Amino acid sequence: MSEPVVATEVRLLEGPNLYFTRPAVKVMLSLPGYLDAPLAQVQAVADGLGMRARVGAPGSVQRQAFLGRVAKHLVRALARAAGSQRVGVRVRAGAGPADVVVAAVWRRRARARILGESLAPLLSQLLSGADAEPLIAGIGAQMRETAPGSAATALSPKVPVASITGTNGKTTTTRMLAHMAMTAGKKTAWSSTDGVVVMGEVMEPGDYSGPAGARGVLETPGLEIGVLETARGGLLLKGMGVTHNDVSVVTNVSADHLGMQGVDTLDQLAEVKAIVTTVTRPDGWTVLNGEDPRVWAMHAHSPGRPWAFALDPTTPALREAIDRKGRGLTVIDGDITILLPGAVTQKVLPLTEIPATLAGLSQHNTANVLAATAAGLGLGLPMEAVVEGLRSFNPDDRLNPGRMNIYSLPAPDGEASVILDLAHNEAGLVALLDVARGLAAPGGRVFLALGTAGDRTDEIMEALGQIAGQRADQVVIAHKDHYLRGRSTHDFEVLFGAGLARSGVGDVAAYPSELVALQALSEHARAGDVIAVMTHEQRAEMVAWLAERGARADAPEDIRRKVKLAQGKHGREEDFENLWDMTDASARIAAAAALHRALPGDARAAYEYAGTLDAAGREADAVPLYEEALDSGLPEPHRHRARIQLASSLRNLGRPGEAVTLLDALVAERPESAAAIAFRALACLDAGQAETGVADLIDALLARATDDDSFAYRRALTAYADAVRARAEG
Repeated sequence: MSEPVVATEVRLLEGPNLYFTRPAVKVMLSLPGYLDAPLAQVQAVADGLGMRARVGAPGSVQRQAFLGRVAKHLVRALARAAGSQRVGVRVRAGAGPADVVVAAVWRRRARARILGESLAPLLSQLLSGADAEPLIAGIGAQMRETAPGSAATALSPKVPVASITGTNGKTTTTRMLAHMAMTAGKKTAWSSTDGVVVMGEVMEPGDYSGPAGARGVLETPGLEIGVLETARGGLLLKGMGVTHNDVSVVTNVSADHLGMQGVDTLDQLAEVKAIVTTVTRPDGWTVLNGEDPRVWAMHAHSPGRPWAFALDPTTPALREAIDRKGRGLTVIDGDITILLPGAVTQKVLPLTEIPATLAGLSQHNTANVLAATAAGLGLGLPMEAVVEGLRSFNPDDRLNPGRMNIYSLPAPDGEASVILDLAHNEAGLVALLDVARGLAAPGGRVFLALGTAGDRTDEIMEALGQIAGQRADQVVIAHKDHYLRGRSTHDFEVLFGAGLARSGVGDVAAYPSELVALQALSEHARAGDVIAVMTHEQRAEMVAWLAERGARADAPEDIRRKVKLAQGKHGREEDFENLWDMTDASARIAAAAALHRALPGDARAAYEYAGTLDAAGREADAVPLYEEALDSGLPEPHRHRARIQLASSLRNLGRPGEAVTLLDALVAERPESAAAIAFRALACLDAGQAETGVADLIDALLARATDDDSFAYRRALTAYADAVRARAEG
């Protein structure tokens, strides 16, 4: 007796889905009996159904294809028996050779459920030799006589709606777009993994990134704009919660949640994410990451106009979008810039004025900014509201909780930084560690509390461990009891440990929670260090603990200061730069003196003050300040410049011998510095050592020359320079 056909899943999809832009019934079938049965037995089923089909040998590729054909034929036969002359049906191969997924459009809930639940038993009966005609007729009659049941739950929006999906950045982009809409004065509601939110007030906490969130948003009284975070799970299990959208956004597609619900590859995951683009209105906009090939390919099947965004302005998708009567959005010379047909560009705002970019440090958040900007303009928000929304959206625990929230934590010798972020996959962890490294002061260390949810594949878990080991200076594991999802804490330690080992890191400490891991790491943190925590369940507890320890949430200016320090720039860099924008020498000196007083013991302040005096011809006043800056440990590149400027001032004060001594040491350290050599030559001239200065200038000139004459006479000129130098020394 052949193995029975089993329906491993029968599901009514309420809205646009992987198979249709309308509600559909999805049935996952396992047909091992059909795959392996003798040819004559399966051919009898085909003949009984009136199918003109070659069923193929048992286990063959042709037999596998027949499994889909017989399922599709049977669904159509049942629909006809129920009185429907036309029905949309699609079939796909399942996970194994005997597996098939069949989907059909439904209008009446009860009939769709009967069809879905009848399919597997009917196929089993047919393979056992039962007559097809009475069985199909009986099921058809049952479908006709059953009350229709309720309608599909997907709603048709009456206001502009944006649907946002992707592997990373969905929530941040959703919040940012909603903030822009509120800035424009629109009554705005949005749904995300944090809940249903109306005008900034959480109405329903929890994960509402599926159809329930869409309903909660669209039922808001007086709603003017809706923003819907749309996650993979809801798309697969229920379909979309709306029948259409005015703007769809796909941020990226990267490895996450693979191996679940029939999604095993990135291409399959991209197909799921693309659902939101298939129902975009023709006069709407499909906003796509042009640097992700899987995402950009979605424009081909979307009715909406394409709007590509990319960090790199040379990305081909930008030009392709414009050629298709769409738009592009990128960063040019540090400005967010819209690309329009006819090679026209429109600047939106410099990145330096957008707090969410973390002073330009976060590439990931910059991409989210581009996505939200395109979506906001695509919804018809005024440009001034979009710009003001970008300026006022701070990445803090009020507007964007759990996403790159940065704090300053008191340390024994200053302040360390703490980052709380919902990094949950490889791309998220790389983005988190990029920001952490970009905030660490020169010589500072990056500590990481590593953790994620248990519904990731073994490969992803090991990859997270490897990234952590390669990018962080110290790693600990932070367990999350509410996110084990079928795994044990031991499983996490083994899998993370395997990845860490591949990066050369041995055993690491494991802590029972995110909070305990943060507390442990803070004991080792010193000034300039950064603690990064992959937070899922204890964000609020960690924020409270940080406040108890005297930590403060960083404002945009704090983040800019840290980034500059990490880049070797001073925290008051803008103030120092502004000095040299002043045209009045007296005003410049006064401003520099004020900075010097405000920053006692600061080497850079002493150096800049000296420079303003020097530039005004007050070398005698400048020299002690240059010496103060050097004695206070002035770092490069300003240390090198201070030594040159001090030597020049000494020469102008009639102390060329001291200048030569200083410049001798500098040239020995930096023989590539033409400026140091030139200043030394001038000092030598004033010190009565003109021959040495000329000889050194000849050597420097020849070292940098590339013309034919220099090559032809190099030996002779070098000999003359040596002779001049020897005469001076003799």
